Amino acid sequence: MGADFGGAAVSGAVAAAVATGVYRALGARSRLRPRERRQRVNHAGRSVDLYAGPAVAVGAAAGAAVLPLPARTRCAASLAVLVAAGCGAYDDLAAAGDPRRGFRAHLGALRDGEVTSGAVKLLGIGAAGLAAGALMRERPVDRLLAGAVIAGTAHLVNLVDVRPAAAVGTVLALGAPGLPGGGTAAALAGAPMGAAAALVAEDLGERTMIGDTGAHALGAALGVAVVAGRGRAGLLAHTAGLVVAAVYGERVSGLVRSLWDRTVPDAGRG
Repeated sequence: MGADFGGAAVSGAVAAAVATGVYRALGARSRLRPRERRQRVNHAGRSVDLYAGPAVAVGAAAGAAVLPLPARTRCAASLAVLVAAGCGAYDDLAAAGDPRRGFRAHLGALRDGEVTSGAVKLLGIGAAGLAAGALMRERPVDRLLAGAVIAGTAHLVNLVDVRPAAAVGTVLALGAPGLPGGGTAAALAGAPMGAAAALVAEDLGERTMIGDTGAHALGAALGVAVVAGRGRAGLLAHTAGLVVAAVYGERVSGLVRSLWDRTVPDAGRG
């Protein structure tokens, strides 16, 4: 178990170092050439940047890439993380000011002939999840369940990304219980956890936000770790839970907002 836990420590350390380096590099570049499209006003009216998103995405991908795992597993992790990040980045840039939220709104627009950034995200991350699942599992049913878990976990983390550090805190909370058991799942979970931990202070301090780019990337990476550590029954249970979370997505987001506002109302201020 020590060697397995060591794999999680290595992937987490690499992910944290890469995420920190990318974030600092993007911040330094923005000071030389400011980009308004990479700035947002958060829930409290403070101006924050979006650089944490690509930073944690690259960090999570790098953390998984260094693990001594089969090529198919590492490829699945990289594919899921980078495609999820790319779709999230497109939504971050193209959907600014779009009030539509949730599957129903975007699928309704798609039915009417409008391809929204949310629909691109939904279909793109779904396809990436299925492709990653096909790399990790052999049987068709298991591939479908794996794809649902990867895409669903990406969506879940994005659902809770409604307040500073809520998404990265969720990634840390969901990944931590599996670390003591070691194994491939723990090693893979170390990557998104390391990337998230590296920037949690910046996120909580309301200097940056991970946006859809980072939330989907971290969620997809965590989903890959779940797939690596579960059999068919486990995948089915996770899929059922993720479907429920998606159906009641607004309630999930609202609950996170309520809990955050009651427990850390002054975080990052003063």
